[in-house]
Amino acid sequence: MSANRIQRQQELWKKYQETKDQSIKEQLILEYADLVKYVAGRLSIYFGSNVEYDDLVGYGVFGLIDAIDKFDIYKGVKFETYASLRIRGAIIDSIRELDWVPRSLRKKSKDLERAYSELENELGHTATDEQVARRLGISVEELNKTLREVNMSTMISLEDYLEQNYESGFDTSNDDEDRIPEKRIETTEIKDILAESIDKLPEKERMVVTLYYFEELTLKEISAIMRVSESRISQLHTKAILRMRGRLERHKYILFGS
Repeated sequence: MSANRIQRQQELWKKYQETKDQSIKEQLILEYADLVKYVAGRLSIYFGSNVEYDDLVGYGVFGLIDAIDKFDIYKGVKFETYASLRIRGAIIDSIRELDWVPRSLRKKSKDLERAYSELENELGHTATDEQVARRLGISVEELNKTLREVNMSTMISLEDYLEQNYESGFDTSNDDEDRIPEKRIETTEIKDILAESIDKLPEKERMVVTLYYFEELTLKEISAIMRVSESRISQLHTKAILRMRGRLERHKYILFGS
């Protein structure tokens, strides 16, 4: 980001903090429109062609507006960091309101997770699509269709888990003070299991996980790098998440679902 743009943003924030002028607020929305597009581009990996990218951007704008309204420039927090969480939350909340994850999809997701976990535990290596389909009693085509359907439920369950176990889990009230070190040890163990799980993923799935979670690229960017369709990237991501959830389940840790 150029020094001129940073200075312009700082001046806008100062004016808005002092006046709450709506025309300045509109300028701030335009200044950070690219941030909404970036967050929407990241989340689109969960939806494939089921939800339009422009719709995700539209949902995210509400999060940006909320972030601008509530941001305090004097607290020393970077606005991009604060706003990204608000934008992401607004998109997820909007999808939840659409009731996109009915109980039947949650069951399918758990069935898939169980199939990957049991098979890979029995085989001692990653299971192929054919082996998973056979275990579920369906065709590979039906498996691919199911993977597309459950993709979004993996995101919702992850968000729910993080909200319940990381925000509330580190409450510093007196009742929980003695439990905090134990929680931190548990979190470290979970991270170790996750790292091992990522290492054992098939090459393409590991690459998607690396590019998405560590390089923080968007679905479109990952698609361009790997030279496969965005829907294929979404599918690889879903399979990677299901495999990791299965391995965590075997270690009696449930990070991504309930």
